[in-house]
Amino acid sequence: MDDYKALLDRMKQAQRQLIDAAAKARTLPSDGALRKIADLEVAIGALEHLLDDES
Repeated sequence: MDDYKALLDRMKQAQRQLIDAAAKARTLPSDGALRKIADLEVAIGALEHLLDDES
């Protein structure tokens, strides 16, 4: 379970970095950046659900 929590932390950090970069750019993020942010959100939600089920 510690591996899942570590992965969750890494995914949240990656998503946060993408969002921070998009905010600093002061333009609309590229489609690729938006897709990565959205994909991470889905993966984060799935992992959080998995962790909730195991606890």
